Amino acid sequence: MEAAKGRGNGRGEIRVKLPISREERESLRAGDLLLLSGRMVTARDQAHRRLVELLERGERLPFRLEGETIYYAGPSPAPEGKPSGSVGPTTASRMDPFTPRLAAEGVAAFIGKGPRSAAVRRALREHGSLYLVGVGGAAALLGSRVRGIRAVAFPELGPEAVYELEVEDFPVIVGYDLAGGDVFSHLERERDDPDPPV
Repeated sequence: MEAAKGRGNGRGEIRVKLPISREERESLRAGDLLLLSGRMVTARDQAHRRLVELLERGERLPFRLEGETIYYAGPSPAPEGKPSGSVGPTTASRMDPFTPRLAAEGVAAFIGKGPRSAAVRRALREHGSLYLVGVGGAAALLGSRVRGIRAVAFPELGPEAVYELEVEDFPVIVGYDLAGGDVFSHLERERDDPDPPV
């Protein structure tokens, strides 16, 4: 992990190599701006459902969950000469029913858009998983940070299949950290206090 000009929360970007180690996860705080480089996988509703069904049946998964970073996205078709099209985050709460089960399997981080349920927040803390917030409304920009892409599971689901992405300087914000920090409650406090003390 390499910080560019200090820590996050407005104090600089933190470059993080994937996979994110437990030590690195413990050092990050809600509000930190990260630039991720390395390998992650995409998975949306239907892929999550299938993964949990396989786990419940005790069947082998098509890829290893331990240490994985799962991005709630479905890449659009790649323009000619580019590895990926737009790849913006989807609303994370749609994955809330499945997240505690996947966190229990050792997933290091989940990337999505918007806040999560209390049950998910508890599961993330219990299992040492981060929740990272993707940049909404910037799907084309995020797609430009993808250096390579390949399908790894459930190809019959089309854009909802699981894809492996190789990314470089992929921007996210730490939404929930392992110490219980919550960027959403911080933003709510700022909204409720229009004239905060200087």
